[in-house]
Amino acid sequence: MTWLRDIFVYSEDSPLLFTQLYFWIFLAIVLFIYTFLYKKSALRNSYLFIISLFFYYKSGGYFFSLLIFSTLVDYTIGLLISKKEKLLTRRMLLLASIVINLSLLGFFKYSYFVIDNINSIFHTNFKVVNLLAEWTNSIAGTHFDISSIILPVGISFYTFQTISYSFDVYRNKVKAVTNIIDFGFYVTFFPQLVAGPIVRAAEFIPQLYQKYSLNSQVMGHSLFLILNGLIKKILISDFISINYVDRVFEAPLSYSGFENLMAAYGYSIQIYCDFSGYTDIAIGVALLFGFRLPVNFNSPYKAINITDFWRRWHISLSTWLRDYLYIPLGGNRKGKFRMYLSLALTMILGGLWHGPNIRFVIWGAIHGFSLILHKLWKTVVPSATHLKGYKKVFAVFLTFQTVTFSWIFFRAQDLETANMMFDQIAHNFMPGLIPEMISSYKVIYGIILFGLIAHWLPSMWKERMRGYFIKTPYLLKALIVVVIIFILYQVKSTELQPFIYFQF
Repeated sequence: MTWLRDIFVYSEDSPLLFTQLYFWIFLAIVLFIYTFLYKKSALRNSYLFIISLFFYYKSGGYFFSLLIFSTLVDYTIGLLISKKEKLLTRRMLLLASIVINLSLLGFFKYSYFVIDNINSIFHTNFKVVNLLAEWTNSIAGTHFDISSIILPVGISFYTFQTISYSFDVYRNKVKAVTNIIDFGFYVTFFPQLVAGPIVRAAEFIPQLYQKYSLNSQVMGHSLFLILNGLIKKILISDFISINYVDRVFEAPLSYSGFENLMAAYGYSIQIYCDFSGYTDIAIGVALLFGFRLPVNFNSPYKAINITDFWRRWHISLSTWLRDYLYIPLGGNRKGKFRMYLSLALTMILGGLWHGPNIRFVIWGAIHGFSLILHKLWKTVVPSATHLKGYKKVFAVFLTFQTVTFSWIFFRAQDLETANMMFDQIAHNFMPGLIPEMISSYKVIYGIILFGLIAHWLPSMWKERMRGYFIKTPYLLKALIVVVIIFILYQVKSTELQPFIYFQF
């Protein structure tokens, strides 16, 4: 009965990933049972809530208890805010939601960062203690390691999602959810639970009570998105990561400046295909259950400036930072200096959201400084937002270089590695060996080029391709699916390749 245990018990070596066969078997079974339940919204929501908790348990183990805790906290606070009329009371309840959620996130994500900096500055010798493990051991008699803190999968995403709910109830943008199961389902919906997109309550909760519908067009769109996401993840992202990008970033001095530069370009397309691939699959799977998730990417490397980039990249995070951080900090309502300061702080904190490391602070600072420069440039050249022809091509090229430059800090394991890469690019480029290097890495560079060209194709072409796929007969769709799965199986690595944003 070992196989039965493997199915229902969490294993760190076999989490539920979109790229694993186990997930698609799991999804098929869930959908089959769903066909008997979908007509009654209360039963449907309860079923998917339980399935989502099981999915999180298989992805993150016993940390699903934290997910339940966050759900209970913000469900209760949302109800209390909706029943209170005094502004001070409502503000205190909102503050409680923010403090509780960010304290939980801060404990798991930033404890080592804070303690290490305190020890470094004050020459102390404090140690990190996992209080949750310690309490669990004392109450339940378990033997969890209290000397280490493991980051729960998806905690950054669902924490921001529940905070946004409390904010929106406070601002009267959404009514408080009275049914705990419905609210729990909103927080835990498994396709987007561990890596987004971050879904606003006003976008999702009304769908809980709508009649389920799935026609051939929606089915075709769902299948197109899922296949598109798998191609991005397995064929492009994982392949160039394992066979090239990871190797260069691990030992940049072993490679020429040209190879380092190509690794930076490779990582630009890798992280895009990895993250947008996850989002495509999440949106596609959600459609099968009758729910629509927000678009999270819109060809970000087509951006003509850094502001445009953040309108296209990780849209659910950028709009969250705008609405719940940048605007409360003052936004553009309190003078230009306050606006520039708010921009810088927002992007630096956005960098810290990705991880407790100076590399992410620098990455956020680069984007913050670039946003400020763009706003200053617009005051000098107002026509800069309406570019055509070669000017637009140059603007896209320049923006892409800026973004790629910042990705080096994002990806490198430390500042020393990042500095090595820049030094190699600047002083050891070896232009005379470029033809030989291109020949040696022709498959890798070919896939990087394919990814970039596919990304830069006109949106109209991509929409036509999607439309053609949706209209094709079912038998042809089935043949396309078989061919794509066969190709992906041939290139898929035997090593477990989790999605990049699982670590955030």
